[in-house]
Order: sequence, then C-alpha cells, then structure tokens
Amino acid sequence: MAYVIAEPCIGTKDMACVDACPVDCIHPKKEDARWAGEEMIYIDPIECIDCGACVPVCPVSAIFAVDDLPEKWSEYTKRNADFFAKV
Repeated sequence: MAYVIAEPCIGTKDMACVDACPVDCIHPKKEDARWAGEEMIYIDPIECIDCGACVPVCPVSAIFAVDDLPEKWSEYTKRNADFFAKV
C-alpha cells in the first residue's frame, strides 16, 4: 500500500483527495450506497499508484505514505485494506 488515510479524516470525508486522484482509488464516493455508513474514506491499496497527488490537497492532513504513518495510527493501514476486502 502506497498511501493510507488515517484518523484525521474521521467525520471530515473531504472530497479534495478524490478529485486529485488520477486513478480513482479513494472510496466511497458520495453517490456510493456505503457513503453514509462510513465515518471516513479509504485508499485502495491495490489501485494506488503511489503518486502522492492526494496528500497536499487533504485539508486535515490525514493522508500518509505507509512508511511515514505515525505509529499511533498504524491500525489504519489494515482499516484501509479491509474496506476494499469487503467489496
């Protein structure tokens, strides 16, 4: 997994990262039936191309390269991957 969305996204779900992503790997989107039931959005670990376009546009600094993810949010690597395993 190249990038991970962590705790600061909870309750925010700002779509700037979705708009910046060139490969459409951040979900769920507002029109997705899962949108209302999720407290945050997630990066697909398979689809992410490690471009970093999402990082500078996140208004709450919730997106990290997996190697730079703060230890206190380490569980978010699995949480992002688990969202896409449910599909």
